[in-house]
Amino acid sequence: MKNIIGLIQEELSEAFKKAGYNEKYAKATLSNRPDLCQYQCNGALAAAKEYHKAPMQIAEDIVKILKDSSSFKEITAIKPGFINIILDDAFLADFINKMTTSETFGCDKTDSPKTIVIDYGGANVAKPLHVGHLRPAIIGESIKRIARYIGHNVIGDVHLGDWGLPIGLIIIETKRRHPELPYFNESFEGEYPEEAPFTISDLEEIYPYASAYSKEHSEYKEEAQEATAQLQSGRRGYLALWQHIINVSVKDLKRIYTKLNVEFDLWKKESDAQPYIPNMVRDMKEGGYAHIDDGALVVDVKEDTDTKEIPPCMILKSNGATLYNTTDLATIVERRKLFNPSRIIYVVDKRQSLYFEQVFRCAKKTKIIDADTDLIFLGFGTMNGKDGKPFKTRDGGVLRLEVLLKDVEEQVLSKMTERDMDKNEISETALKIALAAIKYGDLSNQASKDYIFDMERFISFEGNTGPYILYTIVRIKSLLAKVQKEGIIINEDMPITPSCSQTETDVMLSLCKWQETVNAAYEELAPHKICQFVYELSDAFNKFYHENRIVNNEDVKRRDSYIKLSRLVGDVLETAVRLLGLEAPERM
Repeated sequence: MKNIIGLIQEELSEAFKKAGYNEKYAKATLSNRPDLCQYQCNGALAAAKEYHKAPMQIAEDIVKILKDSSSFKEITAIKPGFINIILDDAFLADFINKMTTSETFGCDKTDSPKTIVIDYGGANVAKPLHVGHLRPAIIGESIKRIARYIGHNVIGDVHLGDWGLPIGLIIIETKRRHPELPYFNESFEGEYPEEAPFTISDLEEIYPYASAYSKEHSEYKEEAQEATAQLQSGRRGYLALWQHIINVSVKDLKRIYTKLNVEFDLWKKESDAQPYIPNMVRDMKEGGYAHIDDGALVVDVKEDTDTKEIPPCMILKSNGATLYNTTDLATIVERRKLFNPSRIIYVVDKRQSLYFEQVFRCAKKTKIIDADTDLIFLGFGTMNGKDGKPFKTRDGGVLRLEVLLKDVEEQVLSKMTERDMDKNEISETALKIALAAIKYGDLSNQASKDYIFDMERFISFEGNTGPYILYTIVRIKSLLAKVQKEGIIINEDMPITPSCSQTETDVMLSLCKWQETVNAAYEELAPHKICQFVYELSDAFNKFYHENRIVNNEDVKRRDSYIKLSRLVGDVLETAVRLLGLEAPERM
């Protein structure tokens, strides 16, 4: 189904051709002066130079051809050569009715579905999720949902950190505390216990302690490094302990991610890429891509057009040890083998842009990925406190993500004490609202921008906030429940009728932006565009709701049209918030 701007451009194109001008100038856009018109075409200004005519003359030529079009209520030429357009009410209503008959409200599935891998977790085993993990999780989840909505095959990968020194530190500290465990007895040949010797709470205490202790005691750090090397070399007891660490960690991580309404298709780990490293390194050497520089194996990735210094991509340290670069490149090898993706999208802190530039160039240069595979770095900004600095606890520590969720939930609960709901319903509703406050507060910002986490504003039921969006959906649910309760039978064969008020027109115009919004959100990897859409539509609907009698309208034809329009708004809003990873409650 063509979007509304596409339909407008079709008519403009025919008019430009008929008037003797190139149709490339027939570009329609949303009006930047909505007080004057709904859409506009500025092509006459651009065409003036080519045709050596005054822009106004070209604009008037086009308007003359289109003045009797049934699509436009008004089309006028305005100095110095703008073409202002107001749609015909029947044309607009017809477009809205076509949206109601489409499963995706007119948003066509792609003709060329791609296989896309999104790397958007980045959590580490044995460590709790903190606020720094919020943005990659919810931005990546939304992009995954948007891409799937328009028909792409998308694989979301958490890509856990599980193979470095932190594991060695946990092994050594566990050994110090429980030397009797069989994992540390190299002569042990039996089956290791099925139950882990620690809980997630134990791990969350063990790692910070061991990390801090290693910084003050070099021999302890050396012991941990040796344990890491033995783990990576396949020491049986350490591998069993490592598997316990993963199992306990993943179980807890899934619990938190589920609270965030974030799901991963793959729970791949750094260690999964290890089998691909030897052949990858061999191929880099044999292909003449890698060479020794100061003892280390590197690939030069600098290009002649670079205006800044791009260091070589290090593949192996001088002692033969691997690095994050090595693992990330081997993960690309693995993803190519398993999925052969058209795109791999990395949702990562924007401060790592240089690192990923090196990795992507190395992957392309060494041909471990096809030249036509898109490697995309989506760098996100920082979530800051009101002081403009990265969000911290009151004592300056890193705030756990679970604690943040709980704090916001409690703030929402305090605003709902007077609600006529039972305890369980209030609790479930408060969690959905709290999640909307956090996620919408984040996603409504352009991903690359830093933003201020303002709890008071984010949990507000008014303004451009998640709770306000959910409140609008719940209002529509309540309206439709009233229709059912009062036994109102809607004539489903009757279409939504042309608008008879400005607020109704505004709702329809907002709905018309659905297709282009979703497509732009995918193409630009920009969930904030969905947020802009749902806020504008919610605001337009609430004004319409307040200014018109809907359920109790005495004009039955008008009543049914209003109810059907309200239902469409509710359906579109619920679809849109699902693309953001949100869910609306039944009541608020």
